[in-house]
Amino acid sequence: MTHSFYRSLIAVALFLFSLQGFTQKEPKDSTKVKLGPLFKKEDMLELNLTTNFSSLMKDRKNAKQPYRWAKLEYNRKKKGEVALNIRVKVRGNFRRSPSNCTFPPLLLNIPSKKDKNTIFERQNLLKLVTHCQNEEYIFQEYLVYKMYNLLTDDSFDARLARVTYQDSAGKRETETRFAFLLEDETFLAKRNKAKNMYRKQIPMYLIDSVSMATVAVFEYMIGNSDWSVPYLHNIKLLDKTTYITAVPYDFDHSGIIEAKYARPPQALNLYSVRQRIYRGITYSTAVYQQVFDNFRRVKPQIYALYENNPQLEKGYIKRTINYLDEFYKTIDNPKSIKEVFTVENGTKPTIKNGD
Repeated sequence: MTHSFYRSLIAVALFLFSLQGFTQKEPKDSTKVKLGPLFKKEDMLELNLTTNFSSLMKDRKNAKQPYRWAKLEYNRKKKGEVALNIRVKVRGNFRRSPSNCTFPPLLLNIPSKKDKNTIFERQNLLKLVTHCQNEEYIFQEYLVYKMYNLLTDDSFDARLARVTYQDSAGKRETETRFAFLLEDETFLAKRNKAKNMYRKQIPMYLIDSVSMATVAVFEYMIGNSDWSVPYLHNIKLLDKTTYITAVPYDFDHSGIIEAKYARPPQALNLYSVRQRIYRGITYSTAVYQQVFDNFRRVKPQIYALYENNPQLEKGYIKRTINYLDEFYKTIDNPKSIKEVFTVENGTKPTIKNGD
Protein backbone atom coordinates (compact mmCIF):
# COMPACT_ATOMS: atom_id res chain seq x y z
CA MET A 1 0.00 0.00 0.00
CA THR A 2 1.23 3.52 -0.80
CA HIS A 3 2.17 6.22 1.68
CA SER A 4 -0.64 8.40 0.29
CA PHE A 5 -3.15 5.66 1.12
CA TYR A 6 -1.98 5.52 4.74
CA ARG A 7 -2.07 9.32 4.94
CA SER A 8 -5.67 9.19 3.71
CA LEU A 9 -6.63 6.71 6.42
CA ILE A 10 -4.93 8.82 9.09
CA ALA A 11 -6.81 11.89 7.88
CA VAL A 12 -10.11 10.00 8.07
CA ALA A 13 -9.28 8.80 11.59
CA LEU A 14 -8.54 12.35 12.74
CA PHE A 15 -11.77 13.59 11.20
CA LEU A 16 -13.83 10.86 12.87
CA PHE A 17 -12.23 11.67 16.21
CA SER A 18 -13.31 15.29 15.78
CA LEU A 19 -16.90 14.17 15.18
CA GLN A 20 -17.26 12.91 18.74
CA GLY A 21 -17.73 16.45 19.99
CA PHE A 22 -20.37 17.25 17.38
CA THR A 23 -22.77 14.30 17.50
CA GLN A 24 -25.39 13.57 20.11
CA LYS A 25 -25.08 10.21 21.80
CA GLU A 26 -27.33 8.45 24.27
CA PRO A 27 -28.18 10.64 27.25
CA LYS A 28 -26.73 9.59 30.57
CA ASP A 29 -29.61 7.79 32.20
CA SER A 30 -29.32 4.91 34.66
CA THR A 31 -32.69 3.59 33.49
CA LYS A 32 -31.79 3.38 29.79
CA VAL A 33 -31.73 0.03 28.02
CA LYS A 34 -28.38 -1.48 27.14
CA LEU A 35 -27.76 -1.26 23.42
CA GLY A 36 -24.20 -2.48 23.08
CA PRO A 37 -20.98 -0.69 22.09
CA LEU A 38 -21.28 -0.46 18.29
CA PHE A 39 -22.56 3.12 17.99
CA LYS A 40 -20.91 4.54 21.08
CA LYS A 41 -17.73 5.42 19.18
CA GLU A 42 -17.00 7.24 15.93
CA ASP A 43 -13.76 5.58 14.82
CA MET A 44 -13.90 3.64 11.57
CA LEU A 45 -14.31 -0.12 11.74
CA GLU A 46 -12.12 -2.44 9.65
CA LEU A 47 -14.24 -5.43 8.62
CA ASN A 48 -13.85 -8.52 6.45
CA LEU A 49 -17.01 -10.02 4.97
CA THR A 50 -16.77 -13.40 3.24
CA THR A 51 -19.69 -15.04 1.46
CA ASN A 52 -20.70 -16.37 -1.92
CA PHE A 53 -20.83 -12.97 -3.57
CA SER A 54 -21.22 -14.56 -7.00
CA SER A 55 -24.61 -15.92 -5.94
CA LEU A 56 -25.44 -12.91 -3.79
CA MET A 57 -25.17 -10.55 -6.73
CA LYS A 58 -27.59 -12.70 -8.73
CA ASP A 59 -30.10 -12.43 -5.86
CA ARG A 60 -30.71 -8.80 -6.80
CA LYS A 61 -32.96 -9.90 -9.65
CA ASN A 62 -35.10 -12.21 -7.50
CA ALA A 63 -38.53 -11.21 -6.18
CA LYS A 64 -37.42 -12.34 -2.73
CA GLN A 65 -33.84 -12.15 -1.57
CA PRO A 66 -32.66 -15.18 0.45
CA TYR A 67 -30.18 -15.09 3.28
CA ARG A 68 -26.76 -16.60 2.61
CA TRP A 69 -24.23 -17.75 5.15
CA ALA A 70 -21.26 -15.47 5.68
CA LYS A 71 -18.29 -14.82 7.94
CA LEU A 72 -17.80 -11.37 9.48
CA GLU A 73 -14.33 -10.68 10.88
CA TYR A 74 -12.53 -7.83 12.58
CA ASN A 75 -9.51 -7.32 14.82
CA ARG A 76 -9.70 -6.16 18.42
CA LYS A 77 -6.72 -4.10 19.49
CA LYS A 78 -5.84 -6.19 22.55
CA LYS A 79 -7.89 -9.36 22.19
CA GLY A 80 -7.08 -10.41 18.64
CA GLU A 81 -9.28 -11.42 15.74
CA VAL A 82 -13.02 -12.02 16.05
CA ALA A 83 -14.89 -14.15 13.52
CA LEU A 84 -18.70 -14.34 13.54
CA ASN A 85 -20.81 -16.71 11.50
CA ILE A 86 -23.69 -14.60 10.25
CA ARG A 87 -26.23 -14.47 7.45
CA VAL A 88 -26.36 -11.78 4.79
CA LYS A 89 -28.69 -10.79 1.97
CA VAL A 90 -29.12 -7.98 -0.51
CA ARG A 91 -31.72 -5.36 0.38
CA GLY A 92 -33.18 -2.07 -0.76
CA ASN A 93 -35.24 -1.04 -3.76
CA PHE A 94 -33.58 1.47 -6.06
CA ARG A 95 -30.00 0.69 -5.01
CA ARG A 96 -30.59 -3.06 -5.20
CA SER A 97 -31.04 -2.90 -8.96
CA PRO A 98 -27.89 -3.72 -11.02
CA SER A 99 -28.85 -0.93 -13.43
CA ASN A 100 -28.50 1.64 -10.63
CA CYS A 101 -25.67 0.30 -8.46
CA THR A 102 -22.73 -1.94 -9.26
CA PHE A 103 -22.73 -3.12 -5.63
CA PRO A 104 -26.00 -3.50 -3.66
CA PRO A 105 -26.74 -2.53 -0.05
CA LEU A 106 -26.69 -5.47 2.36
CA LEU A 107 -28.51 -6.64 5.47
CA LEU A 108 -26.41 -8.39 8.12
CA ASN A 109 -28.17 -10.87 10.39
CA ILE A 110 -25.97 -11.45 13.44
CA PRO A 111 -26.98 -14.23 15.88
CA SER A 112 -27.44 -12.53 19.24
CA LYS A 113 -26.08 -15.52 21.18
CA LYS A 114 -22.77 -15.42 19.32
CA ASP A 115 -21.97 -11.71 19.47
CA LYS A 116 -21.19 -11.41 23.18
CA ASN A 117 -17.98 -9.60 24.08
CA THR A 118 -17.69 -8.23 20.54
CA ILE A 119 -18.32 -4.82 18.99
CA PHE A 120 -21.62 -6.27 17.73
CA GLU A 121 -22.88 -7.30 21.17
CA ARG A 122 -26.68 -6.94 21.46
CA GLN A 123 -26.98 -6.28 17.74
CA ASN A 124 -29.07 -8.48 15.46
CA LEU A 125 -30.07 -6.86 12.17
CA LEU A 126 -27.77 -4.22 10.72
CA LYS A 127 -28.06 -2.39 7.41
CA LEU A 128 -24.77 -2.03 5.58
CA VAL A 129 -24.87 0.97 3.24
CA THR A 130 -22.39 0.18 0.49
CA HIS A 131 -20.61 2.24 -2.16
CA CYS A 132 -23.14 1.69 -4.99
CA GLN A 133 -21.31 3.58 -7.77
CA ASN A 134 -18.96 5.86 -5.90
CA GLU A 135 -17.35 5.80 -2.45
CA GLU A 136 -17.79 9.56 -2.17
CA TYR A 137 -21.52 8.96 -1.75
CA ILE A 138 -20.78 6.96 1.40
CA PHE A 139 -19.17 9.90 3.16
CA GLN A 140 -21.76 12.33 1.86
CA GLU A 141 -24.77 10.32 3.05
CA TYR A 142 -23.07 9.41 6.34
CA LEU A 143 -22.67 13.12 7.09
CA VAL A 144 -26.40 13.70 6.51
CA TYR A 145 -27.13 11.19 9.27
CA LYS A 146 -24.60 12.97 11.48
CA MET A 147 -26.31 16.29 10.78
CA TYR A 148 -29.67 14.95 11.87
CA ASN A 149 -28.08 13.44 15.00
CA LEU A 150 -27.19 17.00 15.99
CA LEU A 151 -30.82 18.10 15.80
CA THR A 152 -32.56 15.31 17.69
CA ASP A 153 -32.12 11.95 19.40
CA ASP A 154 -34.98 10.69 17.23
CA SER A 155 -32.45 9.84 14.53
CA PHE A 156 -30.59 6.81 13.27
CA ASP A 157 -27.05 6.24 14.48
CA ALA A 158 -24.45 5.41 11.84
CA ARG A 159 -20.84 4.25 11.91
CA LEU A 160 -18.29 4.25 9.12
CA ALA A 161 -16.52 1.05 8.12
CA ARG A 162 -13.90 -0.05 5.65
CA VAL A 163 -15.03 -3.44 4.41
CA THR A 164 -13.07 -6.07 2.54
CA TYR A 165 -15.44 -8.24 0.48
CA GLN A 166 -14.16 -11.76 -0.24
CA ASP A 167 -15.97 -14.19 -2.52
CA SER A 168 -16.00 -17.69 -1.01
CA ALA A 169 -16.60 -19.11 -4.50
CA GLY A 170 -13.43 -17.47 -5.78
CA LYS A 171 -15.18 -16.05 -8.85
CA ARG A 172 -14.99 -12.37 -7.89
CA GLU A 173 -11.92 -10.37 -7.06
CA THR A 174 -11.52 -9.29 -3.45
CA GLU A 175 -12.28 -5.58 -3.05
CA THR A 176 -12.06 -3.15 -0.14
CA ARG A 177 -14.54 -0.29 0.01
CA PHE A 178 -15.89 2.29 2.42
CA ALA A 179 -19.38 1.72 3.82
CA PHE A 180 -21.38 2.53 6.92
CA LEU A 181 -23.52 0.56 9.33
CA LEU A 182 -26.96 1.88 10.16
CA GLU A 183 -28.72 1.35 13.47
CA ASP A 184 -31.67 -1.06 13.39
CA GLU A 185 -35.11 0.48 13.89
CA THR A 186 -35.73 -1.70 16.94
CA PHE A 187 -32.72 -0.18 18.69
CA LEU A 188 -33.72 3.29 17.53
CA ALA A 189 -37.04 2.79 19.33
CA LYS A 190 -35.48 1.31 22.48
CA ARG A 191 -32.96 4.13 22.72
CA ASN A 192 -35.81 6.65 22.62
CA LYS A 193 -38.08 4.67 24.97
CA ALA A 194 -40.63 4.18 22.21
CA LYS A 195 -42.18 1.52 20.01
CA ASN A 196 -41.98 1.26 16.26
CA MET A 197 -45.20 2.15 14.49
CA TYR A 198 -45.93 0.59 11.10
CA ARG A 199 -49.39 1.93 10.36
CA LYS A 200 -49.66 3.75 7.04
CA GLN A 201 -51.91 6.64 6.02
CA ILE A 202 -51.22 8.63 9.17
CA PRO A 203 -51.35 12.32 8.19
CA MET A 204 -48.55 14.67 9.17
CA TYR A 205 -50.80 16.76 11.39
CA LEU A 206 -51.13 13.79 13.78
CA ILE A 207 -47.35 13.65 14.29
CA ASP A 208 -45.83 15.71 17.12
CA SER A 209 -45.58 19.18 15.58
CA VAL A 210 -41.97 19.93 16.55
CA SER A 211 -40.80 16.49 15.43
CA MET A 212 -42.65 16.62 12.11
CA ALA A 213 -41.62 20.21 11.42
CA THR A 214 -38.00 19.30 12.16
CA VAL A 215 -38.16 16.43 9.65
CA ALA A 216 -39.83 18.55 6.96
CA VAL A 217 -37.43 21.49 7.39
CA PHE A 218 -34.43 19.16 7.43
CA GLU A 219 -35.54 17.44 4.22
CA TYR A 220 -35.92 20.90 2.71
CA MET A 221 -32.45 21.88 3.90
CA ILE A 222 -30.76 18.89 2.25
CA GLY A 223 -32.90 19.11 -0.88
CA ASN A 224 -34.69 15.78 -0.41
CA SER A 225 -38.19 15.27 -1.81
CA ASP A 226 -38.02 11.46 -1.74
CA TRP A 227 -40.08 10.84 1.41
CA SER A 228 -43.68 10.41 2.59
CA VAL A 229 -45.24 10.02 6.02
CA PRO A 230 -48.59 8.48 4.93
CA TYR A 231 -46.79 5.84 2.85
CA LEU A 232 -43.91 5.41 5.33
CA HIS A 233 -41.51 6.03 2.47
CA ASN A 234 -38.06 6.68 3.94
CA ILE A 235 -39.78 7.56 7.23
CA LYS A 236 -40.06 5.60 10.48
CA LEU A 237 -42.63 6.44 13.14
CA LEU A 238 -42.03 6.14 16.88
CA ASP A 239 -44.94 5.66 19.27
CA LYS A 240 -44.07 7.40 22.54
CA THR A 241 -47.43 6.51 24.17
CA THR A 242 -48.83 10.04 24.32
CA TYR A 243 -47.48 11.27 20.98
CA ILE A 244 -45.83 10.11 17.76
CA THR A 245 -42.53 11.27 16.28
CA ALA A 246 -41.08 10.82 12.80
CA VAL A 247 -37.56 9.77 11.84
CA PRO A 248 -36.15 10.24 8.31
CA TYR A 249 -33.62 7.97 6.60
CA ASP A 250 -32.24 7.05 3.17
CA PHE A 251 -30.94 10.36 1.84
CA ASP A 252 -29.11 9.36 -1.34
CA HIS A 253 -31.62 11.18 -3.58
CA SER A 254 -31.12 14.48 -1.81
CA GLY A 255 -29.50 17.44 -3.51
CA ILE A 256 -26.76 17.78 -0.92
CA ILE A 257 -25.33 14.38 -1.93
CA GLU A 258 -25.22 14.99 -5.68
CA ALA A 259 -25.55 11.32 -6.65
CA LYS A 260 -25.47 11.11 -10.44
CA TYR A 261 -28.38 8.64 -10.48
CA ALA A 262 -30.67 10.81 -8.33
CA ARG A 263 -33.73 12.30 -9.99
CA PRO A 264 -36.59 14.29 -8.41
CA PRO A 265 -40.12 12.81 -8.57
CA GLN A 266 -41.69 13.74 -11.90
CA ALA A 267 -44.91 14.88 -10.20
CA LEU A 268 -43.06 17.74 -8.50
CA ASN A 269 -41.86 19.23 -11.78
CA LEU A 270 -38.36 19.95 -10.45
CA TYR A 271 -35.44 20.17 -12.85
CA SER A 272 -32.86 18.85 -10.36
CA VAL A 273 -32.59 17.31 -6.91
CA ARG A 274 -30.62 20.43 -6.00
CA GLN A 275 -33.82 22.44 -6.36
CA ARG A 276 -35.43 22.64 -2.95
CA ILE A 277 -39.13 22.20 -2.18
CA TYR A 278 -40.88 22.16 1.21
CA ARG A 279 -43.13 19.09 1.49
CA GLY A 280 -44.40 19.57 5.03
CA ILE A 281 -47.52 21.27 6.32
CA THR A 282 -47.89 24.75 7.76
CA TYR A 283 -47.11 25.19 11.46
CA SER A 284 -47.60 28.02 13.90
CA THR A 285 -45.03 30.77 14.22
CA ALA A 286 -44.09 29.42 17.66
CA VAL A 287 -43.36 25.93 16.30
CA TYR A 288 -41.32 27.28 13.41
CA GLN A 289 -39.39 29.54 15.78
CA GLN A 290 -38.50 26.58 18.01
CA VAL A 291 -37.44 24.46 15.05
CA PHE A 292 -35.44 27.21 13.31
CA ASP A 293 -33.71 28.08 16.59
CA ASN A 294 -32.61 24.46 16.85
CA PHE A 295 -31.15 24.59 13.33
CA ARG A 296 -29.35 27.82 14.21
CA ARG A 297 -28.03 26.28 17.43
CA VAL A 298 -26.24 23.46 15.59
CA LYS A 299 -25.14 25.52 12.58
CA PRO A 300 -21.45 25.66 13.63
CA GLN A 301 -21.35 21.89 14.15
CA ILE A 302 -23.07 21.24 10.82
CA TYR A 303 -20.58 23.38 8.92
CA ALA A 304 -17.69 21.76 10.80
CA LEU A 305 -18.75 18.34 9.53
CA TYR A 306 -17.86 19.49 6.05
CA GLU A 307 -15.11 22.05 6.62
CA ASN A 308 -13.01 19.55 8.60
CA ASN A 309 -13.57 16.56 6.35
CA PRO A 310 -10.49 15.31 4.46
CA GLN A 311 -12.47 12.74 2.46
CA LEU A 312 -14.53 15.30 0.57
CA GLU A 313 -13.35 17.11 -2.53
CA LYS A 314 -12.73 20.83 -2.06
CA GLY A 315 -15.20 21.65 -4.81
CA TYR A 316 -17.91 19.59 -3.15
CA ILE A 317 -17.22 21.23 0.22
CA LYS A 318 -17.54 24.69 -1.33
CA ARG A 319 -20.81 23.80 -3.10
CA THR A 320 -22.24 22.26 0.06
CA ILE A 321 -21.37 25.25 2.23
CA ASN A 322 -23.04 27.53 -0.34
CA TYR A 323 -26.06 25.22 -0.39
CA LEU A 324 -26.32 25.42 3.39
CA ASP A 325 -25.82 29.18 3.31
CA GLU A 326 -28.91 29.49 1.12
CA PHE A 327 -30.95 27.50 3.60
CA TYR A 328 -29.89 29.60 6.58
CA LYS A 329 -30.58 32.80 4.65
CA THR A 330 -34.09 31.50 4.05
CA ILE A 331 -34.91 30.76 7.70
CA ASP A 332 -33.43 34.11 8.77
CA ASN A 333 -35.71 36.04 6.41
CA PRO A 334 -39.37 36.46 7.54
CA LYS A 335 -40.54 37.02 3.97
CA SER A 336 -38.78 33.89 2.71
CA ILE A 337 -40.17 31.86 5.62
CA LYS A 338 -43.69 32.85 4.65
CA GLU A 339 -43.08 32.09 0.97
CA VAL A 340 -41.44 28.71 1.55
CA PHE A 341 -42.98 27.14 4.63
CA THR A 342 -46.71 27.57 3.99
CA VAL A 343 -49.06 25.03 2.47
CA GLU A 344 -50.20 27.41 -0.25
CA ASN A 345 -46.66 27.87 -1.50
CA GLY A 346 -45.25 24.57 -0.36
CA THR A 347 -45.97 22.78 -3.64
CA LYS A 348 -43.83 24.97 -5.84
CA PRO A 349 -40.04 25.34 -6.08
CA THR A 350 -38.70 28.15 -3.96
CA ILE A 351 -34.95 28.20 -4.58
CA LYS A 352 -33.77 28.31 -8.16
CA ASN A 353 -30.52 26.47 -7.83
CA GLY A 354 -28.15 25.27 -5.12
CA ASP A 355 -25.09 25.14 -7.34
